[in-house]
Order: sequence, then C-alpha cells, then structure tokens
Amino acid sequence: MLFIVNKLVICMEINMRLRNVKGARENIAASQFVIHNPEEYKGKWRELFQNNNPIHIEIGMGKGKFIQTLASNNPNINYIGIEKFSSVLIRAIEKSNELEIENLYFIRMDAEEIVNIFEEGEVNQIYLNFSDPWPKDRHAKRRLTSKEFFGRYNKILKEDGVVIFKTDNRELFDFSVEEIPQANWKLKEVTYDLHNSEFVQGNVMTEYEERFVTEGKAINRLVAYR
Repeated sequence: MLFIVNKLVICMEINMRLRNVKGARENIAASQFVIHNPEEYKGKWRELFQNNNPIHIEIGMGKGKFIQTLASNNPNINYIGIEKFSSVLIRAIEKSNELEIENLYFIRMDAEEIVNIFEEGEVNQIYLNFSDPWPKDRHAKRRLTSKEFFGRYNKILKEDGVVIFKTDNRELFDFSVEEIPQANWKLKEVTYDLHNSEFVQGNVMTEYEERFVTEGKAINRLVAYR
C-alpha cells in the first residue's frame, strides 16, 4: 500500500509540473491538429476526415506516442486522441509537427463529455491506456473503467465496437474485471502479464509501458465487448 501511495504522490508531482508548461495553451490554440469546437462535429466526424473510415479514439492519450504510432501504421483508420491536460497535449502536438499524419486529430477535454461530441454508434474502438486509478473509493465513478463510463461508451460505440484497456496497476485492473460485467459488457483476452502472453502480438506500447516493461513490471490487459 505504501508503494502505491508513493507512486501516486510522484505522479501528482509530475502532473503539477506538467500543468505549468509555458505557452502550452497558446500553442494548442494555434495548432492545426487540435479540434477546438468538437461539439460541432458530433455525428459529422467523417466529414472532417473526408472519408468513411472507422474511427478509433484514445481517452487519456498522454504525450501521444501510442495513437501516433497507430495512425502512422493504419492510414485507413481515423484516430482521435483525447487529453485533459494542456501541458501533456502540447508534447503530442510537438511530435505531430514532425510527422506527416493526416488521419489523426486531438481534443483537449474531460472524458466525461464524450457523449456530447460523438453521436450514437459513431466510434468503432476505444483505447484506455494506463488511466488514472483514482484509488479512493469515493472517486470510483471517475475511473475510466467504471460502470458510469461504460454507460457512455455504450452510447458512442458501434454494436461490434470494443474497449481495449491496459494498465500496470493491479488494483485498478481487478476493479475493472469485476466492474465492467456489471455494466452488461463481456470480457475477453484478459491477461495479467501481457508481454508474456499470446496477446502481445501486434501490441503497440505507450511511453509508460516501455518504461514499466524495462523495469520488469507486468502489464495487465483486457478487451471489453457487448
């Protein structure tokens, strides 16, 4: 428990520093990769991308390496990265300025608002990578794998859409394994050690994941479907 608390304190300290990145908000406002009025595209995201390709989103994308890699590898899929903190999002924008990716946009917003920017059945797939564990019980509804959030996913995902979740936090993963079925979703490809499982093939790592794997930490992963 002490390790978990210390880890959370470190993460909070890092977040506090990141939130104070000078010029982040100004650079985000000027970026061609950021959608500043996402509500206006509800039900019309394919018009923005100018194609009918599937739409995959990552909620809490951090510095963006994961979704940028996917977008580069899969030009026939449209990607949208959602991040709450400007100071983290700016890192993804800086990297995108170096890349030639036409199938990726970013949104700075709180994930609780996703039903206001996506129409029912407009999204094909959702990625949740190393999400905030919100360890206190009173904050359980804020966890991205809570029943409340899966209620939102249920609205915006197509019937055959899936949610793919990865975390190094065993407590959060155990919570998710119990919580998600209570939202009338099913689980498959559940593993408590992704990199020593059959499901590692084709896995794209995040910045956090690369570090954790180097440190020998097990990565938990599951796929939720209806």
